[in-house]
Amino acid sequence: MSTKNKSALFQKLPSTDELLRQPNIQELIERDGHAPVAESIRAVVARLREEIANGHIAGVELSEKSVDLAVGGLFDAIERELRRSLSSSLRLVINATGVILHTNLGRAPLAETALDHVREVANGYSNLEFDLETGERGKRDVHVDRLFRKLLSDSLVSSETLATKSLASITNAPPSRSTIVVNNNAAAVLLALNSLAEGGEVIVSRGELVEIGGSFRVPDVMQKSNALLREVGTTNRTRIGDYERAITDRTRLLLRVHRSNFEITGFTEQPSLEELVALARRRNIPLMEDLGSGALFDLRSVGISGEPGVIDSLRAGVDIVTYSGDKLLGGPQAGLISGRADLVARMRSNSLFRALRVDKLTYAALEATLLAYVKRDHDAVPVLRMVRLSKDQIAHRAEALVSKVESSVGAGRPSRLKLELCDGESVLGGGAAPSAVLPTRLIALSHGELSADRLNAHLRTSTPPIVARVEDARVLLDLRTVFPDQDDVLAGAIVSLC
Repeated sequence: MSTKNKSALFQKLPSTDELLRQPNIQELIERDGHAPVAESIRAVVARLREEIANGHIAGVELSEKSVDLAVGGLFDAIERELRRSLSSSLRLVINATGVILHTNLGRAPLAETALDHVREVANGYSNLEFDLETGERGKRDVHVDRLFRKLLSDSLVSSETLATKSLASITNAPPSRSTIVVNNNAAAVLLALNSLAEGGEVIVSRGELVEIGGSFRVPDVMQKSNALLREVGTTNRTRIGDYERAITDRTRLLLRVHRSNFEITGFTEQPSLEELVALARRRNIPLMEDLGSGALFDLRSVGISGEPGVIDSLRAGVDIVTYSGDKLLGGPQAGLISGRADLVARMRSNSLFRALRVDKLTYAALEATLLAYVKRDHDAVPVLRMVRLSKDQIAHRAEALVSKVESSVGAGRPSRLKLELCDGESVLGGGAAPSAVLPTRLIALSHGELSADRLNAHLRTSTPPIVARVEDARVLLDLRTVFPDQDDVLAGAIVSLC
């Protein structure tokens, strides 16, 4: 189309002022305000101008008729743009991937008790930094530190505690340990290194210099802390003698880092935790362990081995442990530092602590999550509940959901969608136990007219969005990570594809 003809089509577009005077637009202004409506009008008209310039409108070849149709539909387009611009970008989604700690989907969902406590604290004032007994200023970290002390005390240990060997091993945990909270585990590592090793050397194995999500690397965090990295051993083999030979009068800390998201197998060697603890004691140097995932639950009880636990490490004699609140602990995003009270006190007095500390809402969610552990109500924590689900339990729900879909479609009605049940595997995610899997039962979807990617996109753009995974040209749904009260919503979305 010639430039002259395009100019004539541009003239068909109404101005912003003209549209703002229309009665139906005035109703939008009364409901949502002048500024948002005007901004939506400009965005829609600008988009239409760009389409005219490019020679296509909504995928249709440019013509006078296509422009007239677009102009006739301007109100609907403006209303959709307004609704989009004023709606929340951060939305609830249904996680049907089977990845329990899905980083892109917000990792650990919070317990109902945590949500209730957040609402309670957010809806008024609280004693965040106020001692109700003395009437004087208090410290915000006492709200979770007291619960960690309980989890480490003899009084809570019994043969029934989590039904695990891990927590049963805390019976002799010394009372001189405390915990502080910062905004994530990277911040916890940064604060600990800066407080304990600024200007000095930190000895760490080359095989543990990992990169975590978002391209954050342990050596980079160490550099920001003003501690000096002293690498020992090789990528696959490091011995206790490598650490001992590297110790000098500049050594401030021995560091052990959990390898997040990968494993090294084959010709490998790594000092045991007991060997590192013994060396640290012999040379009077603190030993710090960055666990990352922060399990307070012994995963061996569900068949997952090799994932270190917080209390295991503290019981073994590690001086400082850093870990996440929103991974296997099952709480809000936070970085926790637990260990020797004197070392934790040094971190609390570091000015970085104020810069990295968390707010009352995080403390509320974390406190309620830890109370579930103290009460041994582990099914109240969604992550623990999902980990503990058996394949048979998931299969029962999957069969019921498929039956509901088939009943809704009707026996005599032809369907383009095929549903099958098949065996599969769930994973922990979030950098925890990267090679470990949990057996599950999957719902596999395939469509006579849509590819698996298109089918997946339809689910992803439903309300609420459903996030699944695609394998072998099928869309797979794993109910391990779908809340039971979301089953009906998921079934309805599947029915709409039939």
